[in-house]
This record gives sequence, C-alpha cells and structure tokens, in this order.
Amino acid sequence: MARSIIGVIVGYVVMFILQVAAFMTIYTVMGPNWSFKPSSYQASTRWTVVQFTVVLITAIIAGLVCALIAKGGKAPMVLAGVILVLGVALGALAISMKPADAHEVRTGNVPNMEAMSKAQHPAWVIFLGPVIGAVGAAIGGKLKRKS
Repeated sequence: MARSIIGVIVGYVVMFILQVAAFMTIYTVMGPNWSFKPSSYQASTRWTVVQFTVVLITAIIAGLVCALIAKGGKAPMVLAGVILVLGVALGALAISMKPADAHEVRTGNVPNMEAMSKAQHPAWVIFLGPVIGAVGAAIGGKLKRKS
C-alpha cells in the first residue's frame, strides 16, 4: 500500500517537474511570437498542440514511474484519477480567479514568468489537458506490464 501511495506522489511530482521544464524550454527557444497569437496573450494553435503533446508524454512517463515504484497494481489508475481531479479543480479555480481577457496588447519580448501569468487559453483547452494527462498516465502504467 505504501509503495502505491509513494508511486502516485512521485509520478505526479515527476510529471509536474517535466512539464515545467518542457514549457519553459519551449517558450525560451520558440519565443512569444510563436507561442502567442499576434499582438495578444492568447495562446497560438501551435502552442496548444505542443502543450497537449507535452502533457501526454510527461503523463506517460509519470504513469510508468508510478507503476515501477508501486510494482504493478492499480496505482497508475489512481494517478490518472488524481491528475484528472486535480487538473479539473485547478482549471475551474484558474477560470474563476482569472480576469476576463482585457485584450491586452503584447509588445516586444515577454519574459517567461510574465507569459505564464498573462497567457489566455480557451476553457476547453484548460479542461482537456487533465483528460489527456489521465489517459497518458493510464498508458504509462500499462507500459510497465508489457516490459
């Protein structure tokens, strides 16, 4: 039981760290003109596609790490549930706390932290991410059984 709990926690932390590193690296390399729609803080379609890809890959890794630590069992499915529940809850909180898009004009180079705080995403993107993450964790958990 303890191995399963540790597996879920470590899997989630691994996913979080990998996502932060990936998004910061991608934004630093690609820049604001690639990441946002012209002159705005609305995420570009390219960013959204890359975002979902990163979420899927990091969740697969997290599910695999969880399964390796837990040595099988249902831990990866619990991780998938945690990703889904926390993701939806945090998404709802973000939507309720974030001010409406003031159509702020983006000019020049925008530092990473400012980009993260001002980025605007449609609600469907915010709620689809946890679903993709949960599916990824389940896939990652199944990879352990195959190896």
